[in-house]
Amino acid sequence: MTGIDIKPDAQGKVRDLYDLGDKLLLVATDRISAFDYILEDEIPHKGAVLTQLSCFWFELLDGVVENHLISADEADLPEQFKPYADYLRGRFMLVKKADMFPAECIVRGYLAGSGLKEYQKQGTVCGIQLPEGLENSSKLPEPIFTPSTKADIGDHDENISFERLVEIIGEDDATQLRDLALKVYTTARDHAAERGVIIADTKFEFGRIDGKIILADEVLTPDSSRFWPGDEYAPGKDQPSFDKQYVRDWLTANWDRQGNPPRLPQDVIERTSEKYIQAYEKITGRKFAY
Repeated sequence: MTGIDIKPDAQGKVRDLYDLGDKLLLVATDRISAFDYILEDEIPHKGAVLTQLSCFWFELLDGVVENHLISADEADLPEQFKPYADYLRGRFMLVKKADMFPAECIVRGYLAGSGLKEYQKQGTVCGIQLPEGLENSSKLPEPIFTPSTKADIGDHDENISFERLVEIIGEDDATQLRDLALKVYTTARDHAAERGVIIADTKFEFGRIDGKIILADEVLTPDSSRFWPGDEYAPGKDQPSFDKQYVRDWLTANWDRQGNPPRLPQDVIERTSEKYIQAYEKITGRKFAY
């Protein structure tokens, strides 16, 4: 169910993209992906949470980095999309076209996920040596920048070293991306902490418009980040979260990764939707508008 009878020019795991010539229309659907599969079930309101939270962050980070957002106001919808305004409300962004960098800019402030697995084997995360004695969910001494390649749908992103990023895009751009990603992360981390949310790690995408590096795509959402409740934080174990980890955990317990993933039970769908909305409301301090 796309909600629109206009074929997108491109589709990601979650977003549908419409090329409007001088700009793009990005539509966040309610699709959810896990383990590089797009699941059959949708998560109600998920697309609207992703879009509205991204818009919140774009505004908050305005003095830190420029972004690609033109408008998320339905009054600015192009004429051919106005018949679908009810569906699009809250889940679309009109954005400037940018020349995107072929890398995902991941910043990790805590030890979790693939970083934890690597650390347990060799004391490093993406080749960066870390102190001994860290455990599951430990706060890192300083946030670290761990870029990855951008994979096609169905393929795995591949973690790369900063040196490899330099080889791909050049030293000046790689240095700017690293510094910007760390600055955006620390600004957002401090805001979220005041709201009782830990941003354990997150993924940014940057592009270039008129020679200037800008922040693009979605920003600091439950799809691109690990959000943990600050009042329940206890290192040494997995943390409860406001993101799709809930779905990943259910799949891990109920699927052997052979064949296509199973359908999600209704209670998992509803609980995941609640977690996304909870993340939005805690971080923004605003009531989510259904």
